[in-house]
Amino acid sequence: MAEAAAAVTATGIVALLTSGALVLSALLTLFVGYRVIRGPTTPDRVVALDTVATNIVAIAVLYAVLTGQGFFVDVSLVLAIIGFLTTIAVARYVTDGDIIE
Repeated sequence: MAEAAAAVTATGIVALLTSGALVLSALLTLFVGYRVIRGPTTPDRVVALDTVATNIVAIAVLYAVLTGQGFFVDVSLVLAIIGFLTTIAVARYVTDGDIIE
């Protein structure tokens, strides 16, 4: 009986922490969005966009943990790959002026 109560309490704590992490990630994404818009330089904007992509991946994974839907983990992996490739392409464009040599 005590094990069942401990399992329910642990599940409640995990759900509470996951919900808090979701809210924190969403707020941080909004703050970084400001840097994307008002960034003083182009590299600052590129780093901010990469941070937004990373936060969106974190939000998808946290949502998958909270709801138990594994599909969102697959979505987050695809988003991470796309974010990485986009960051590389923009960095090459900023440094070389051309993406494909």
